[in-house]
Amino acid sequence: MHAAVVTEFDQPPRWSVADEPQAGGEHEVVVEVVAAALHPRVRSQADGSHYTSTDELPLIPGIDGVGRLPDGSLVYFVLPDTRLGSLAERATIDLRRSVPLPAGTDAAAVAAAMNPGMSSWIALRRRAGLVPGQSVLILGATGSAGRLAVQIARHLGASGVVAAGRDPEALDSLAGLGADAVVSLAGPLGEAAARVGEAAAEVDAVVDYLWGEPAQAVIPALLTRRPDRSHRLAWVQVGAIAGPDLTIASAMLRGANLQLMGSGQGSVTTRGILDELGPLLAEVSKGSFVLDIDPRKFADVEAVWAEKASARSRVVFVAP
Repeated sequence: MHAAVVTEFDQPPRWSVADEPQAGGEHEVVVEVVAAALHPRVRSQADGSHYTSTDELPLIPGIDGVGRLPDGSLVYFVLPDTRLGSLAERATIDLRRSVPLPAGTDAAAVAAAMNPGMSSWIALRRRAGLVPGQSVLILGATGSAGRLAVQIARHLGASGVVAAGRDPEALDSLAGLGADAVVSLAGPLGEAAARVGEAAAEVDAVVDYLWGEPAQAVIPALLTRRPDRSHRLAWVQVGAIAGPDLTIASAMLRGANLQLMGSGQGSVTTRGILDELGPLLAEVSKGSFVLDIDPRKFADVEAVWAEKASARSRVVFVAP
């Protein structure tokens, strides 16, 4: 078969011949990969920078996708940490980590939406414990995952959604996706943080795709404006595109009910993640969320890798 093969972490994958996958376990089966998305998580897997990387090469990147079973039916699957990923003509999956898809499901839409959608779905349901009627700030709302997060927060019953990001065109579109207020992060960071703090002073939860300096500036700007600082604020760190670290003054933790937490592999059990796949998949299959998909051929993976990644759309490799 052919697959996107990484032989050096500083080089893009190349579509080349790879060994046929084998199904050895009781619940394993080989599927034809119909669609698999190029998530930021997949890029970090391929360059060895993800925190789960074992530095083993060669590897085939890809963490999930839509596959066709031997009987012709389709499933959405999530792979364990493995060097044999989903950017390939075929892949071995564990049926316990898959969900059957209804006939007529848009495979590209499922592949595009599930990984970024799970980031906010799990952050809000499993980490923040969002209750319908509470309000949410999405920090980094203009990217693909952030745009979905706005829609998911509203779908889960948020009474108010504040969306903050830099892309002005994307910000303008977020009101139509469920945001009650949009805040630009452009310009001097202190001024941007003040705008966020003013707009989101009373939110109950934050889904943070940025971390780094933006979060470092927004946390005190938001906390110092809260009418009741003892009211819990669940800050869920999901992404770190602005930097892996920040510094927070101890007074911020003593002077407010701030609960900092992360959401990702390790902070939620595998069973917990798998339990959330079905409910989200049902909504994606129904077309509940607006998606921006950029379909590409698997064989073009090397060229696609070299392109500047779009913040708004999600590349999905699809089988011919």
